[in-house]
Order: sequence, then structure tokens, then C-alpha cells
Amino acid sequence: MERGLGLIRLLSMERTSTRAGWVVELQPQSFEEFYRRSWSDVYRPLALTLRDPDLACESTDEAMARAFKHWRSVRAASNPTGWVYRVALNWAIDRKRKRRKEILRTPPERGVWMPQVVDVDLFEQLSSLSVSQRAVVVLRVLHDWSEADTAEALGVPVGTVKSRLNRALSALARRMSDDD
Repeated sequence: MERGLGLIRLLSMERTSTRAGWVVELQPQSFEEFYRRSWSDVYRPLALTLRDPDLACESTDEAMARAFKHWRSVRAASNPTGWVYRVALNWAIDRKRKRRKEILRTPPERGVWMPQVVDVDLFEQLSSLSVSQRAVVVLRVLHDWSEADTAEALGVPVGTVKSRLNRALSALARRMSDDD
């Protein structure tokens, strides 16, 4: 069975009130389809941004649970995947603070999912960026999200996305040229 879909199927059954009490109708809502379609679209950028695949998985699951809880308003959003990404990133950052570990500077373990990055040096240099800059680079450059979708997902104006991307790419270029 695909990851978590049994729980999602159970949770996505619509409950309706009748005079006799609660009745469960076996009509899955569109959340199940959203979950199946969007889970990896949230997880992969998070894994790159956080450099911790376990935390990315956990935060994606937490954000999906919150999306389910607020599904009526989330599905009405212009970018539900961006909403889930933002919730997952914020949750992961809060979790990191609580654990007080240096997760973002620790390279991922071998044998776990690694992104398809051609330049290993560039991947290593991403860890030198702040989380906010790294998130913009991962979403805009590596996952080809639009400026508007990136801004909505991160909860910042489009101008902030542009400036963070510009600063991040300039910093990466400087670091890469210093290494040569």
C-alpha cells in the first residue's frame, strides 16, 4: 500500500449528521487524490531545503494532516500544494528549534533519497545558504516553481522571492568561484 493512504482513506470518509446520529458515507473526498498527487511535490523540495529526509518526511506528513483538517479552505486556495509546503517548512523549522540540533548542516545519510543534482559541489554549497534562501533556490531553480507559487508557498511577496534568489545565486557564484 502506498505511504499513508490507508489512514487517509479512513480519514477522508465524509461524516454526515442524521436524526439517528452519525452515519459514515463511503464517499472519498478529493483530499485522497490531492494527497497522492502532491505528497512527493512537497517532500522533495523539503528534503533538499532541510537536508534531512526524515524531517522532510515527518513534516510533509504533519502538513498533510493539517491540510486534511482544514481541507475546505485549503482546496479553495489558489495553490494548495504551496500551502502544504509552507506549513511543512514552518513545522520543520519549529521542530528543529525544539530539538536544538544542527540538522541543516548535516549531510544526508547515504542510501536515502538524494536529489538528481548534476553538480555535487553546488549541492554542498546549498548548505551554506540560510533556510530562506535555500528554500527559494530549491523551489525556483531545482523544482521550477513560478515566482508567484514560490511566494505563496513561503508566505512572502514576489519581490522578496526575487531578492532572496538574487542574493542566494550571487552568494553561490562567489563561493563556487572562490573554490576554483
